Amino acid sequence: MYKTVIANDYLKSRYSLFKWRYSLSTVNKIVLAFGIAAVTGLAAQIKVPLPWTPVPITAQTFIVLIAAVLLGKWWGGVSQLIYVGMGAIGIPWFNGWSGGYIVLTGPTGGYLCGFILAALFLGHLTDKYIKVRKFFPILGLMFFANFVLIHISGLLQLSLWFYIVKGTMPNLWNLLLMGTVPFIAGDITKIVAAAALTTTLPGLWLRTKN
Repeated sequence: MYKTVIANDYLKSRYSLFKWRYSLSTVNKIVLAFGIAAVTGLAAQIKVPLPWTPVPITAQTFIVLIAAVLLGKWWGGVSQLIYVGMGAIGIPWFNGWSGGYIVLTGPTGGYLCGFILAALFLGHLTDKYIKVRKFFPILGLMFFANFVLIHISGLLQLSLWFYIVKGTMPNLWNLLLMGTVPFIAGDITKIVAAAALTTTLPGLWLRTKN
């Protein structure tokens, strides 16, 4: 009986932890989305350049995945739309404190657009299906969002940029070596951390209430 009560309390806390966002005004949601966009910009400065690819390792995807779950259906995507849109018009918060539309036409532009798609995808599913807020379901969704939505968008733009700059298309393996393979270990680490954080928050919330 005691375990059942704890389980029920946990399920309620998983629901109520994210319920607050529905009661926020539109102005508050915009402010919160802008705040997440700014944090994404800060995460972009945590980077490790790689000598064989123009795409650096950054911490952005961790923030994107967290934002999607915490802000929900539309506003996680809005936070990334603000980040990409304002960066495109000149706010210097892309990696290396850069800004301007030229970044979107460069080798990393596809990944930035993929952030928006990933945040909308994750936000929609975590809003619509409460059960996916468990660790393994959300881990699977984050893997899909990262390696399909973000990476495919990134690879498409990277191949186009390579063609424009070099005059030739890289083969698939070389493209993966530049745009995906170097990031697999780091992305898996960020995905597991993001899934763990977003699924342990209800438990922490429950403890503080007790």
